[in-house]
Amino acid sequence: MTSSPMSAPSPTVNQRQLYNDKLPKLDPATQPDSRFPLYLGDWRKSDPRYDDDLTMDNMDEPHLKRKLTILKAHPEIEKLYGHDNRTALVTILTAAAQVSFAYLFGRVWTDTTPGLLAFAYLVGGSITALYGVLIHEASHNHAAPTVFLNKIVGLIANIGIPVPIYASFKRYHLEHHTFQGVTGMDPDLPLEWEKKMIRGNAGLKMLWLFIFPVMYVVRGASMKRSPSTWEIYNVIFTLTTDMLVVRYCGLRGLLYLFLSLWFGYGLHPGAAHFIQEHYTFDDGQETYSYYGILNKPYMNIGFHNEHHDFTKVAWSRLPAVRAMAPEYYDSLAYHTSWLKVHWKFITEPGYGPQSRLGRTMEDHRSARKQAGKIRRADAHAYEAMALDTMKDTTTKEE
Repeated sequence: MTSSPMSAPSPTVNQRQLYNDKLPKLDPATQPDSRFPLYLGDWRKSDPRYDDDLTMDNMDEPHLKRKLTILKAHPEIEKLYGHDNRTALVTILTAAAQVSFAYLFGRVWTDTTPGLLAFAYLVGGSITALYGVLIHEASHNHAAPTVFLNKIVGLIANIGIPVPIYASFKRYHLEHHTFQGVTGMDPDLPLEWEKKMIRGNAGLKMLWLFIFPVMYVVRGASMKRSPSTWEIYNVIFTLTTDMLVVRYCGLRGLLYLFLSLWFGYGLHPGAAHFIQEHYTFDDGQETYSYYGILNKPYMNIGFHNEHHDFTKVAWSRLPAVRAMAPEYYDSLAYHTSWLKVHWKFITEPGYGPQSRLGRTMEDHRSARKQAGKIRRADAHAYEAMALDTMKDTTTKEE
């Protein structure tokens, strides 16, 4: 990687100066990871004007260690763990709404192609982008009290999406959490042709974002994994629901669902989080949150650092994580506008598909061993505190 003379301007903001005095200081004896306490790296973001590939780091993904560090300061966050039953209700209502719209455009409003396209983008695309959030919640078992019921919720969310997404998303998304940035293991990383062809060209980036729904399929296929049992169930389920849509809503109704998917997972404000989450807008930081108004309709999907740090917390309680530990979240760079995310990413030549952080499995595993040392150091610290307390008590009694 060559050295770039000028970095692309970042659209992010942070409040790090407000919290410098509230963050713990690095003690090499108890914290072997030099990124402590925010776990920001010392690498420079990849710039497609000068760099041909991802920036490579020699450390593990940061969120497990962030979790351990934050819980030490704020153990009350564990009380936020658990699912939210409202997710299942939202899933059922939006699935019913989207199928109803498919019926209207397939059987009633059959003479308005411009209306179909506009509605599919504005309404259908927005609902489909929300399906992505619902499937995400079900994949983490946040939508219902049992694993099986979460799978059912995931399949219900897939009714309004005419391709089988849920089971494959769950499989590869959980791998993304475990191996974030690990080349060959994280399915969220761009493929070689994406990095070589798109680079910083604004027109090609727009086209790339427009075909983003296809990229989900292509990246998954590139992993060359045999389908799981639930992926097969998902294919059968989706083929069945598609046939029912054609039977009762017509081919035009199915077309409406396809257009909604294409728009909602492509160049749509509700899909900007795909760029917001891990594309490196700042040196040293690989995950970003979005704190803007669209978190309301999209169920806090923008709270991405909070989600990666605490995957057991459902969408409705992610803002509480930030509120409990503001020094660990407001000190990071974050986004305030999804429209600005898309605009900056597209128009600035310093951003492209390779604006991501990568790491090898060997480096990830080697650095991950430090997590055990952190746990042991914490245990020793708590033991020392307990002994000191016992000594104080004994002295007072004497």
